[in-house]
Amino acid sequence: LIGEHVSALERTLTAIIRAARRPQREGRMPGCDATAVVGERITFWSALTEDQNRVAAISLPNDPLPVRCSAEDLAAAVDALLENVVAHTPEETAFSVRLEATEAGARLIVSDEGPGLGPDAGERGRSDRGSTGLGLSIARQVAEASGGSMTIGSSPSGGAAITLDLNRS
Repeated sequence: LIGEHVSALERTLTAIIRAARRPQREGRMPGCDATAVVGERITFWSALTEDQNRVAAISLPNDPLPVRCSAEDLAAAVDALLENVVAHTPEETAFSVRLEATEAGARLIVSDEGPGLGPDAGERGRSDRGSTGLGLSIARQVAEASGGSMTIGSSPSGGAAITLDLNRS
């Protein structure tokens, strides 16, 4: 029964994401300033991360960084990645967020010093930590919709490192 509910939720979220992408398919390419969006989401999450005594290493460019996705979609991706850090690492676990310009557009790397991710972490509906994997799926879809990609790797400490490459708007 729970599996059926998860499947129904996944179908609903997929439909919502597809509807949100409709302007792209109709020839109107969304765009936003990644520096502003990522900075705003970090500020939003800072109350919780500070309350949990998490050391945060933040690196954002000083200038606007235009990317080919809506501010709402990029915010959802950043929220998903930061929520994964908070939900799946112990309190006081350090993390970092780095946004940098690339030739194609921008690269966002969210990493932590937690236990790392299992080999199935990027598959929607599969997780070794009891989650649905939907957050990573949302982040991947945002990156791919911009013409970019998502990579799951390890931080230098062995924790998770998620990289979103986003194309320029």
